[in-house]
Order: sequence, then C-alpha cells, then structure tokens
Amino acid sequence: MTGQQAQGTPHDADQSRALWMSTIAFTVCFAVWTIFSIIGVRIKDELGLTETQFGLLVGTPILTGSLVRLVLGIWTDRFGGRLVYTATMLTAAIATVLLGFATTYTQMLIAALGVGIAGGSFAVGVAYVSRFYPAGKQGTALGIFGVGNVGAAVTKFVAPFVLLAWGWQSVAFLWAAALVVMAAVFWFTTADDPVIKQRRITGAEPKSFIAELAPLKDIRVWRFALYYFFAFGAFVALALWLPRYLIGVYGFSLATAGMIGAAYSVPASIFRAYGGYLSDRIGARSVMYWMFGVSAIATLLLSFPPTHSIMKGINGDVAFHFEIAPVAFIAIIFVLGFFMSLGKAAVYKHIPMYYPGNVGAVGGLVGMIGGLGGFVLPIAFGALNDLTGLWTSCFMLLFAICVGSLVWMHLSIRQMERTSSRPGASSGSYASVAAAE
Repeated sequence: MTGQQAQGTPHDADQSRALWMSTIAFTVCFAVWTIFSIIGVRIKDELGLTETQFGLLVGTPILTGSLVRLVLGIWTDRFGGRLVYTATMLTAAIATVLLGFATTYTQMLIAALGVGIAGGSFAVGVAYVSRFYPAGKQGTALGIFGVGNVGAAVTKFVAPFVLLAWGWQSVAFLWAAALVVMAAVFWFTTADDPVIKQRRITGAEPKSFIAELAPLKDIRVWRFALYYFFAFGAFVALALWLPRYLIGVYGFSLATAGMIGAAYSVPASIFRAYGGYLSDRIGARSVMYWMFGVSAIATLLLSFPPTHSIMKGINGDVAFHFEIAPVAFIAIIFVLGFFMSLGKAAVYKHIPMYYPGNVGAVGGLVGMIGGLGGFVLPIAFGALNDLTGLWTSCFMLLFAICVGSLVWMHLSIRQMERTSSRPGASSGSYASVAAAE
C-alpha cells in the first residue's frame, strides 16, 4: 500500500495540477541546472580558463545537484513537496542572480554550487507527485514528470541567442527570473499532498531522519541506484560528450555537433513518459530487460574502433576495413538514447512500490547516484581517451556497466524466484514484487 493510497484518493484537479506544474517546474530547473553548457564557453574565453578549470566549472552544478537530492528528498517526505519545491527554486534563483554578478573564477564556482540546487528538484518532484497517484498509475505519472529533462535542450536552443544578443550575464538573470516566476506559479496553483494534509488533521509527527534513512541499508536500493547510474547518468554524460566525440571522430563542425547533441537530448527526455506508461502496462522488470539488452548491443557495436587489417589470402593479400559511418552512428546513438529513456522511468516505477513510505529518501539516493554518473562518466571518458588512445573507449566502459547491471538484475530476480518457491514462503509477497519489477 502506498502512502497515497493510505490517505485516500486526492481530488482530480489537485492531482493533475501537481503533475503538470511539477513537470513544468522541473523543466525550468533542468534548464538552469545545465546553464553552464552554454555560458561556460564564453566564460572560459573571458577568464582564459584551462580545460581543467572549465571542466570543473561546468561539472560543479551537476555534482552539487546530485549530492543534494538525498536531503531534499527526505525534506519532501517530512515537510511536503509544495513547500520544498518552492524553496528549492527560490534558492537556486538567488544563486543564479549572484552568478550574473560574479567576476572571478572563485566567485563563479561558489555561485555554481548554488545553481546546482536546481538539479535537486528531481527528488522533490518524485516524492511529491507519487503521493497523488495509486500504484498502477505511478509509472506513467513519474514518467511524464521526468520529461522535464528536456530543459537541457531548452538551454542549448535558447541560451545561445540570448548570449549573443545581450551577453552571458543576461542568460543568468533571465533564467533566474524564470525560476522566481515558476516558484510563484507553483505555490499558488498546487496543493499539499494527501500525506501532509492528513498529518495536519491527525497531528501526526513525520518520521525521524534515522527512520527516513533506514531503507538505505537494503542492498536492493543500491541495485536500483546502479540501474539509474546507467540509464540517467550515462544519458547525461553522452549529452555532454557527444559534440566532442562527433568533432573528434567525424570532423563535424561545432554547430553541427551541438545540434545533434541537442536533438539527442529531446527524444531521450520525451520518451521517458512512454517508459512510465510501459512500466504500468507490462511491468518495470520487462522494460528494464529491454533497456539493458538493447543498450548492451548498441554499446558493443559502438565500442569497435575503426579497423583496417590485411589478411593473407589464397591469391594474395585481402584488405579488410571496418568503420561505423556517421549516419549509422547517429542512428545507433538515438536508439540507445530511446531505450535509456524508457529505463529511466522503469527504475523509478520500482521505488514507490517497494518503499511507499520512504520515496523521498530512496528516490533521493537513486537520483543522487544517477546524477553523479553525469559528473563522473565524462571525466572517465576523457581519462580513457588518454590511456587507450581510442575514441570508442567511452562505449567500452558503458558496455561493461550495462552488462554488469543486467547480470546483477537477472541474478537477483532468479534469487527472488527461488526464495518464493520454497515451502512456507509468502506467494503474495513475491507476486507484489513481480508486479513492480
């Protein structure tokens, strides 16, 4: 039984507003979270930053936005998403305004720490939205909410025009204004979730922080976190890495590579809603198998570097050349992004099913690990390039993570099946697990 079910069904209007306003707010927050993907280039030129300094500046919001998710998720469980979501947007807005006044690298790094809070809004939205929906509809609802990832594409498409017209500071000020307006609209158009309302009626106290953190001892939580490290973390990493890869491997111009990267981000965000729908219809477990299976094939194909070899034949040397053409690469990467998008929704379908009273804490941890993937993986991609001298080494790493996750998931499921088949085991318990996975 979920927390929402325990309190009764919320009014349909409150339910719809909670979902759609949370999704729009998350889109705005995600746009702010990725602001340095555009203005960082101009800042690098103005301050004469090294590649390392530039990487740290761009990665700082991703890092802090990931780390803060656990705390924000717990606060949402305790104090309600309406309050925490609004406070999160206003705090991020203040930091974004301060960014516009920053003149030194140190000041910009400090501002970037605050800007990163916008990325923590994901954990708030998951905990808030899930309380309005019964178990059979949570996958679809959370999938729709996750479409807010498209905010990254909004920044990539819109921010360059603002920057060229008025300067990078104007981008910071306008994005901060959007956060303030969104915070006000969200506060005045949404309602408290059913659990918070019930607490006001009964006078019940929220769980202690220790109780909120208790489920994190369950190894299954960390398994879900690994899934999300691949489904979301690798998605973010590829969105950041693709322009560099396309330029280095295929010689694309920066403009062309950037547009392909933005085009990759949009469908890989929008189809998250479809992933949630499929998770409700056929089960999150089936969606996860499809995601890992197709992703393993895609990353394996992309792992092969261009190869030219000479083989000794009957009538002389036989030349062999293998290389993935640009069109084929783009097609495969879009297929990979599509199935990652489905998997992102499937992972979060599990959490309200398994941990209905701790969605904030568990969802926050899973989101934190996934977000850290977006920070760690690009660094690992660069290190592998240096170590191996192969551009395709990034896909070798993703293939290893994908296969490792698939094996762990499959072995865990088989273990659950064996446990449920033992004499005296609760068949109802396994049935609920099977429905969720």
